[in-house]
Amino acid sequence: MKAKELAELKKRLAPLPRHVGIIMDGNGRWASARGLPRPMGHRAGTERLRSLIRLSSDLGIEALSLYAFSTENWKRPRVEVETLFAIFMDYFNAEVEALHQNGVRITAMGDLEGLPESVRLSCLRAMEKTRANAGLRLNIALNYGSRAELGRAARLLAKDAASGRLDPASVDEASLQGRLWVADLPDVDLLIRTGGEKRLSNFMLLQLAYAELAFVEDYWPDFSDERYIEALADFAGRSRRFGGLDGE
Repeated sequence: MKAKELAELKKRLAPLPRHVGIIMDGNGRWASARGLPRPMGHRAGTERLRSLIRLSSDLGIEALSLYAFSTENWKRPRVEVETLFAIFMDYFNAEVEALHQNGVRITAMGDLEGLPESVRLSCLRAMEKTRANAGLRLNIALNYGSRAELGRAARLLAKDAASGRLDPASVDEASLQGRLWVADLPDVDLLIRTGGEKRLSNFMLLQLAYAELAFVEDYWPDFSDERYIEALADFAGRSRRFGGLDGE
């Protein structure tokens, strides 16, 4: 996109969300609808990331959180889980240098210790390589569940209180948020879920407290840049009151 076109698009979409979360749903159904094996849907969905990440970065969105693999996804057939990780590794290893060159900072949110070692080490290397970058914050949820995240944060609070490092009377929202897996992200402003389902599926429940929600019928591999721009335009037209009245 040319600089003039990008500037005009930014103006049209203002105010942009600081933080966009996406539940990338519908890969398997996309494949089934085409008579393809489910792994082909996951690969098509992964290929969709390149353009969307670039557009988010070009627009100046501060953070993009992607729900890649949930704690519940372990219930899927073993061969599908292994294929998911293999596809993720192929994409990640191929793209990390380009993301780094574009100033993207990569973080991973979830229980990384529970991942296959190759996936965990790739995540750690990518985070270390890009940690000084000041561009788009690409936050990937892997082996993630919001209830597990909040349980872990509560245990850390209890541990600090029991050791005397924390006064229980001082525990507040900031104390809890400071112990999340990725504690320095702004709250999610816009959540997009593709695939036609209308639920949060245990994704960033605390961080979504005042998020605007967009449920899109398109399966994730079909979620085009144009549909993303439509969702951002819809967000720009909403009145966000955060519990107050219009105009406050």
